[in-house]
Amino acid sequence: LQQRELLARLEPLRDELETPFPGAVLGNPEGSVTLVEFSDYACGFCRTSLADVLALIAANPELKVVIREFPILSEDSAEAARMALAAASQGRYAAFHQALFAKDGPSPANIEAAAREAGLDLAAARAAIARGTFEPSLQNNVFLAQSLGFTGTPSWVVGERVFTGAVGRDEIARAIAEAGEAAT
Repeated sequence: LQQRELLARLEPLRDELETPFPGAVLGNPEGSVTLVEFSDYACGFCRTSLADVLALIAANPELKVVIREFPILSEDSAEAARMALAAASQGRYAAFHQALFAKDGPSPANIEAAAREAGLDLAAARAAIARGTFEPSLQNNVFLAQSLGFTGTPSWVVGERVFTGAVGRDEIARAIAEAGEAAT
């Protein structure tokens, strides 16, 4: 019953959920199977899950991973999410995402260091953040997460499967395989 109710909430949101903020995607942007991850840069489980996501991408050239910035743990994670979307708008999302998760949390110094490592135009990024360019996207991610009952990160959607937490590569791989079979 809970699964049916969740699917009833998921289906009307699916197109919006699986359409990334422009550039906020890992893997194959045109992939036939979509994994959605709600993530927070202050979340240790999200950091740990990145290796699983990268391995899944390497194993499946048809995998598109839509990252939904869901900064719920700290103000620093909200600042990191804004910079991540700025990175996406500059075509540097994957580089920023990986650089920041390689650091010890989303402090202002780590956010700036990751942005520099990713090759961002920091002046343009800061200007876009100051204009509030990314706030509608962040607010929409909160709406989507609440609509699906997510209260923590990482949270995942693939096909008809929904997970919360660091569930591991094998569990997500099974869901990706099921979604791939359903798509064909």
